[in-house]
Amino acid sequence: MGKLTEGKQAFVTQKKFKCFTYRVAASLVAIQMVASLSAAVTGEMADTVLKLDEVLVVARRPADDIIPAQVLSGEELKRLNSNSVADAMRYFSGVQVKDYGGVGGIKTVNIRSMGTNHTGVVYDGVELGNAQNGQIDLGQFSLDNIAEISLYNGQKSQILQPAKDFGDAGTIYLRTRSPYFEEGETYHARATVRFGSFDLINPSALVELKLSDRVNAQLSAEWINSSGKYRFRYRRVNPAGELAYDTTAVRENGDINATRIELNLNGSLTHGSWHFKAYNYNSERGVPGAIVNNVWRRGERVWDNNSFVQGRYTASYGRWTMLNNVKYAFYRTHYVNNDDKQVKVDNLYKQRELYVSTAHELSIFDWWELSASYDFMWNSLDADMYGFAKPDRFSNYLSVATSMDFGRLRMQGSLLGTFINDKLVGQKSPDDRNVLTPSIFAALNPLNNRDFSVRLFYKKSFRMPTFNDLYYADMGNSQLNPEQASQYNLGLVYDHSGYGVISAARLSADIYYNKVKDKIVAYPKGQQFRWTMLNLGEVDIRGIDVSGLFTVNPVKDLYLTLRGQYTFQRAIDVTNPADNYYRDQIPYIPRHSGSVVVNAQWRGWGLNYSWIYVGERYNQQENIRYNYTQPWYTSDISVSKDFRLGRVSLRGLIEINNLLSQDYDVILNYPMPKRNFRVTLTVEI
Repeated sequence: MGKLTEGKQAFVTQKKFKCFTYRVAASLVAIQMVASLSAAVTGEMADTVLKLDEVLVVARRPADDIIPAQVLSGEELKRLNSNSVADAMRYFSGVQVKDYGGVGGIKTVNIRSMGTNHTGVVYDGVELGNAQNGQIDLGQFSLDNIAEISLYNGQKSQILQPAKDFGDAGTIYLRTRSPYFEEGETYHARATVRFGSFDLINPSALVELKLSDRVNAQLSAEWINSSGKYRFRYRRVNPAGELAYDTTAVRENGDINATRIELNLNGSLTHGSWHFKAYNYNSERGVPGAIVNNVWRRGERVWDNNSFVQGRYTASYGRWTMLNNVKYAFYRTHYVNNDDKQVKVDNLYKQRELYVSTAHELSIFDWWELSASYDFMWNSLDADMYGFAKPDRFSNYLSVATSMDFGRLRMQGSLLGTFINDKLVGQKSPDDRNVLTPSIFAALNPLNNRDFSVRLFYKKSFRMPTFNDLYYADMGNSQLNPEQASQYNLGLVYDHSGYGVISAARLSADIYYNKVKDKIVAYPKGQQFRWTMLNLGEVDIRGIDVSGLFTVNPVKDLYLTLRGQYTFQRAIDVTNPADNYYRDQIPYIPRHSGSVVVNAQWRGWGLNYSWIYVGERYNQQENIRYNYTQPWYTSDISVSKDFRLGRVSLRGLIEINNLLSQDYDVILNYPMPKRNFRVTLTVEI
């Protein structure tokens, strides 16, 4: 990747690595002093020049994290056949991605069957929000500027974090690239163009500038345009086994025209650092309707204009470290449905968000740290609908946490208090909601090294009802309680980096039990088109996650990497023994799923093959034959070649997705594309 190669970036992810870096530097100075004294004693100092080569310390996420993460970063992330963050998330264990098809289709993530609303998404240290429906469309976030994606079940190992981050059942962290400039460099530039099936054209550009020794800037821009038209075959059989219909057609109304512009400023200070981000995503998309009995809607359109600015400041003074965040976001959504067979809809929604956070950590001893955090968030939603409640939500989060390291035993605990107050226009405001959620994590190294560890945790969390749940016209219920979730996890981790034939090996296995109470469900009020939201659901979730990563170097210049993951989940509805679906698997959660990725690198050539499998599922609450959804799998393959012409780096990439042209649905009646291709050309200076 030339000047922007991720391996050239020195990132210190834990404070303990500061001490390690200082020790390396001190050792190098000592070596130079000894060499100088030796030369002087032998009389050679007068005509000897000792040159100490530059040493760059690259710190990866330590293997002894109390809460190890699943990580995709650097070259490995670039090699995957993925266009968006949601596509890359498919390679993590315990994750279900809901994909409604096409380039512009909505893509949301569900971790360990907890529900999309229990999953937090943090972008460069600040959590993304959507108070209207609580779901983050990860299809809107490109991999073009992402350096690392990490997934934590429970919460992050660091106790110095915003209070709100302690509240999610699982969290996805997105980190953008940080510029690194070698001596004499003042800028980097990169241009990329992708084109492929469905009339796809996707150019992007990135510029990095060194403004001073302490400040650098990065500007990234991208445009994506696609007709979203792809051929599909849709075949359905009735419960008696007779053919109901067999359709071959072209997917319509799946087009997208979107732009992304992002500005990042990074600065270092004597005692810390700061970061500023400005982001805008602007799109017009068709909403491809469900195909039912050879009829599908073509009248839905969505215009999104999402913008936010955020700032981050960290500083350390001796044993005290602080972290401050501020963010303002404005989201504008215009939804139109001109379907002749449905009620015409033309609605405009406007969301505003203000977020302020301060976190402080005190290192009492080398083995004991304490932290306290406070967050304030204001959310508002306005819509041009008659009688709309126009809610304002004021949220206060207060957390205390501690972390202790006794060598072989490391522990972390936290307590989060959440205090939420909603204000409505023209309606009585609901009561305040105050919730306390504790968590405790532990990691034990039974052997005399930290390659192998046993981890366990318990966490209580909740998800607040969204504005749609509470106040949507003729459907919301302002008296809803938050969903309560309890998580239990026991896992084993082996993580080793070495030299020789096997350069890296990582194995992990977790068994877990989750319980969700007061699950928010839509319940009919009598007429088919009139529903209300109630706290009725209770879900019992038991699962196993297994993942592995091996990198071998069998011969010179040849590197082979194998990554695999498998997930078993039994997620059953235990709400009411009188229900027909009591103890049935909840919709769209497969009992078995997994993926395998094989990559080979040799002298600038790269070959990548990935296989993804999702087992049988049910698309409704009752696990009967009529609701059965078949398992599916896809094979993707790509070939890349890196070139260098002086200071210019070139890369060519050819991808073939769904190599075997499988017909499958992720969501019932939303057929996915068959075999398709994508070509990427990249130039860097």
